[in-house]
Amino acid sequence: MALWDRLKESASTMQTQLVAKKNDLKSGAFRDASMAICALVAAADGTVDPSERRRVAQLIATNEVLQNFDADDLRRRFEENLDRLTADFDFGKVSVLQEIAKARKKPAEARAVIQIGIVIGGADGDFDKDEQAAVREACYALGLPPHEFDL
Repeated sequence: MALWDRLKESASTMQTQLVAKKNDLKSGAFRDASMAICALVAAADGTVDPSERRRVAQLIATNEVLQNFDADDLRRRFEENLDRLTADFDFGKVSVLQEIAKARKKPAEARAVIQIGIVIGGADGDFDKDEQAAVREACYALGLPPHEFDL
């Protein structure tokens, strides 16, 4: 099976797992960490292009799990994290990883945050090395082994 096919299958499986846990994923920590990882993955290569913003906006609008939260609030949190990263990537990354780490106390939420990062990273058909590295760093912030997610 080609890498892209495996990635699509993995993202689809992760989305199914997220929906199954929808009722458990309603905390503010999960909300904040989800938007932080979206921003981190979108800015992973050092730039944020309009298509990355559209992918996150589409995720916010269509993802069943994220519908637990107000879409405008999610978009605002995503943009705030992006602003931190674009103002000073290294300093912003520290702040964004702290947001991600908020979900560390609940393993189901922590795994769901990583799954959202992978879904966003693979949304354009190319989960590149920068995006993978960003999700791997998020794994460490959440106390999760990256190999659990094939990273």
